[in-house]
Amino acid sequence: MKILRPLIGSFIVLSAITGIVYPLAVTGVGKVAFSDQAGGSLIQQEGKLLGSRLIGQTFSDPKYFWSRPSASGTFSYNGLASGGANQGPTNPALKAALEDRIKALHEADPTNTRAIPVDLVTASGSGLDPHISPAAAEYQLQRVARVRGIAQEQIRPLLEKYTESAQFGILGETRVNVLELNLALDQLKK
Repeated sequence: MKILRPLIGSFIVLSAITGIVYPLAVTGVGKVAFSDQAGGSLIQQEGKLLGSRLIGQTFSDPKYFWSRPSASGTFSYNGLASGGANQGPTNPALKAALEDRIKALHEADPTNTRAIPVDLVTASGSGLDPHISPAAAEYQLQRVARVRGIAQEQIRPLLEKYTESAQFGILGETRVNVLELNLALDQLKK
């Protein structure tokens, strides 16, 4: 009992610190210092939740810029299934998925003969990436402008506005937030 009592006391104290105090402190600091990110970076319009700046969404309508494919499903973003597909270059499933994605892009824009940027046919490591490369946006610009019946020159300023530079100038690559760009496109007509 002499040994057991301090062990149980230590267990209870450390459990309270690591299981209650620390998570509450981290959550509190996150909500104060990074309130938007801690809340999911949600985009709401007229009280309706449209999505998150940090998690990709599926766009398959030709009038929208399409997101990067998700590894969590063919054309869906499931946060519960986040993670890479873990398919190597010799995996027949990867080859079939790439062929399906290339076919979908060609069907949506049969006149586009340019090389397809790799991020339009491959998933990111998390499978939830909300961004595409500027090259992927440029590849889709002609289709989006044609389907919407507006000039590419009207869309290009939006592309520039929603293009983000590498964080701190060194982390990551230049990228375009697809959800924010598509929401701005919908507002353009209004």
